[in-house]
Amino acid sequence: MTILSDFIRADIQALTAYQVAELPEGFMKLDAMESPYHPFSGDETLKKKWLELLSQAPIHLYPNPATSGLQEALRQAFNIPDAAQIALGNGSDELIQLLTMLVAKPDATVLAVEPSFVMYKHNAALYGMNYVGVPLNDDFTLNLPAVLAAIEKHNPALIFIAYPNNPTGVCFQREEVEQIIRAAKGIVVVDEAYGAFSRDSFLSQAGSIENLIVMRTISKIGFAGLRIGYASGAATVINELAKITPPYNMNQLSLATAKFALQHAEKIAETIEKLKKERERLFAALSAIGRLNVFPSDANFLTVRVPNAALLYETLKQNKILIKKLHGVHPLLDECVRITVGSPEENNAVINVFNKLYDER
Repeated sequence: MTILSDFIRADIQALTAYQVAELPEGFMKLDAMESPYHPFSGDETLKKKWLELLSQAPIHLYPNPATSGLQEALRQAFNIPDAAQIALGNGSDELIQLLTMLVAKPDATVLAVEPSFVMYKHNAALYGMNYVGVPLNDDFTLNLPAVLAAIEKHNPALIFIAYPNNPTGVCFQREEVEQIIRAAKGIVVVDEAYGAFSRDSFLSQAGSIENLIVMRTISKIGFAGLRIGYASGAATVINELAKITPPYNMNQLSLATAKFALQHAEKIAETIEKLKKERERLFAALSAIGRLNVFPSDANFLTVRVPNAALLYETLKQNKILIKKLHGVHPLLDECVRITVGSPEENNAVINVFNKLYDER
């Protein structure tokens, strides 16, 4: 009798699947950095135009992302330089996978800082590459000497730098990231998944530095359900990436919606500003509780070190609030949780639970 596991790669069998938390009915979902707002809520005219557009989408035909007009819409909305080529992905997750596949030669190395987005390491393992994780400092800032030493020692084919970082929210010093780009002989991916909420970006340099790829997504700005990411960079890399990108990796409804939304970028910008103000309000309220360490964030979430992460997680869950418990993921994240910035009502609910739990009676 054939045992199918004999035919499945042993290293894949040893991996753990990415777990998406179940959302019980009636819960506030503050665990995955999604926007609390439907992008067209509050504007019935805009919503009607969008629904009419969807009704006319050619869903009977295969999509052609290259001629969809989405690249130009992205370029206009986010001032992507003319020198940069743009690759589209089914979420930035697919782009991470494709960029890793692009350099997956025997004994090649992927380098990232830790803790950071888990899919960097996961994809290195998936393609049989060496992985080097360089720990951050205790305050989640970049340990630049250690990163530069690792680059010198391992000569990585691919480096991922989340800017700002996930799951910590801290944005590294621009000059330090520039040193990494200069030191690297391979591709450096500056992952700006949360760039819309940050005070800085490398997007203006995309296309002018051959080994720099700036990767972004529209998931965090209100469109997580569309699954659209994009990478901007020099033709040297983007043209090669096109050779391994599946021909129909997007869908007609997502392409049409994203293009339509970006033509109304001012509404997206309003929501981003609203969430940034809420982030600062939430940061101030939690920082006022003396037993907490709230880390500065340039993203749409806050990472907080608390006396007991498991107790806080369960207490919030009892109050129908779902957050991300980071304790146990990495030693630097001991007793940490990550909270997505929600609506004012959701943030008030979080603040109330914190105040009751950490009342200094």
